[in-house]
Amino acid sequence: MQLNEIQNDAGETLEYDFEVGAKYPDTVVVLGHGVTANKDREWAVTLMDTLVDAGVGCLRFSFSGNGGSEGRFEESGPSKGAGDLRAVLRALHAAGAQRLIYAGHSMGAATGVLVAGAPQPSDPPLAGLVSLAGMVDTRGFAQRKFGDQVPGASLMWDKPECPLSQAFMDDMDAVGTVLPLADKVTVPWLLIHGTEDTVVPHLESEQIAGYVPDALVSLMTGVDHVFTGVWARDMAERTLSWVRNLLGE
Repeated sequence: MQLNEIQNDAGETLEYDFEVGAKYPDTVVVLGHGVTANKDREWAVTLMDTLVDAGVGCLRFSFSGNGGSEGRFEESGPSKGAGDLRAVLRALHAAGAQRLIYAGHSMGAATGVLVAGAPQPSDPPLAGLVSLAGMVDTRGFAQRKFGDQVPGASLMWDKPECPLSQAFMDDMDAVGTVLPLADKVTVPWLLIHGTEDTVVPHLESEQIAGYVPDALVSLMTGVDHVFTGVWARDMAERTLSWVRNLLGE
């Protein structure tokens, strides 16, 4: 499978790392990150290595405005992220991928629900959805973490490369919550969440899964938001096991 440059609808080029699976060359698990992150977070690298070692193809990418992808960080948010994800899925489908699975972390998980729960005619079908420490209440998150800061003057988590913008706050408010889309997600869905997540409460995964009879919630006791250290491997193995089952192993 040959994959070339990927651009979103704004013409911005998205950086990515991609490996074809030796055992399942027509299957690709796409990994999307969360707020202020990029494709090279530890959890994403570990998960990709685990999948590829098992013969499953994987692509991890940075949303526009993040990492090495083109675009302005100030325009980042779940809505624009949904467009980025759709561009990646379309490119993979055009290159020959027959089974596409999306695994999103934090805000990237909310983006996945926006795509899976409200597919557009041009979207290739998803075969499965994975939410890792998945955000559900985007409005509540933005208010908890950045509500006392000043858009245009403050930094997100004191990162100079991540200025807080009014566009981000407005988009998080406009999306509000992805809960209404839960029962519109018709593909198999895995939700993995650490019980010591102080960024996105694990109750959000349990809540949204309650609207989907076949969703599987896997709680990791004592684990934080980003699956630090050895927990990244545990998360990756849980994801791989679910993917293998989805592929009929």
